Amino acid sequence: MGYIPDLNPVLARRSLAALWAFGMLGLAAAEAPQRGPAPSPDTAAHGKPGERSIGDWLMRMHEASRLRSYVGTFVVTSSNGGMSSARIWHACNGNQQVERVESLTGAPRSTFRRNDEVVTFIPESRVVRTERREALGLFPSLVKAADSSIPEFYSARRLGGDRVAGFEADVVQLAPKDNLRFGYRIWSEKKTGLVVKLQTVDPDGNVLEQAAFSELSLDAPVRIDKLSQMMAATEGWRVEKADAVKTTAAAEGWQLKSEVAGFKPVSCYRRPTAGSPMPDGTLQWVFSDGLAAVSLFVEAYDRQRHAQEGMFASGATQTLTRRIQDWWLTAVGEVPPQTLKAFALSLERRK
Repeated sequence: MGYIPDLNPVLARRSLAALWAFGMLGLAAAEAPQRGPAPSPDTAAHGKPGERSIGDWLMRMHEASRLRSYVGTFVVTSSNGGMSSARIWHACNGNQQVERVESLTGAPRSTFRRNDEVVTFIPESRVVRTERREALGLFPSLVKAADSSIPEFYSARRLGGDRVAGFEADVVQLAPKDNLRFGYRIWSEKKTGLVVKLQTVDPDGNVLEQAAFSELSLDAPVRIDKLSQMMAATEGWRVEKADAVKTTAAAEGWQLKSEVAGFKPVSCYRRPTAGSPMPDGTLQWVFSDGLAAVSLFVEAYDRQRHAQEGMFASGATQTLTRRIQDWWLTAVGEVPPQTLKAFALSLERRK
């Protein structure tokens, strides 16, 4: 299929991606229009939940993820029966965010993230992979955006209360206003607003994927300097650096004939293709509507590797593969199939 870093729909890799999706939900709020100043966590905790706008809810979640340290066990389950889990250590100090994620299922992995810097330790091969992943959920361009389409394409409604991992939580539903995106049910801890559970649901309300803490310790004594020391302890390991070159779709000769409603370009990188001697590698063009994200991976067509066109699903993640002249497109996103089809039909070569 070609190179698809971590967005490949393999549930064993999904714990980390789902956790960072929580951060994406919160960070997207920074671009959402507010009715006046953003509420502080204390004000939000004692306000009237039914009166909060979608921007209020998302900003509250963002503030909680930015200000709270925690330790917990995180479990991701899929509608196709897949399950993965990980142990999470999260430390924060304002804009400085450091996390350690230890996989509890599948192949042993220890992954550290400091803002957009990601370091993964692979014990069986004594390899450390380092890279920068702006597109994993920390979208600076969204934070800087002056306007937002989130309220145009989603509505928010409080469904009530519940308990998750021993904490009282507000349950909020984010419902899409069209058929180009999935809906979400979000459980946020009542006092802090920290997201403790997230469900991705289809138009009929069926749960496609669920990510939740099964055990959680809020305001745990997790230190940024200790996690950073562990992240830098690569002596005795072979370090592989996955360099990605920032670029633009236009500079690479690609464009969309028409926009897909609500989705804005976020970033564009040229990444090395695993196992390929081609210097140009794979182009990754990322779009987001503020909540959902779509990645378009474009690489040179290879008859031996790129044999099957079609649509594939794993939980909430959809994958579309298609040949475009001498190129091969792999579109990946937690969006309905018709959204990926719209991107595929609109993508065209300019030169």
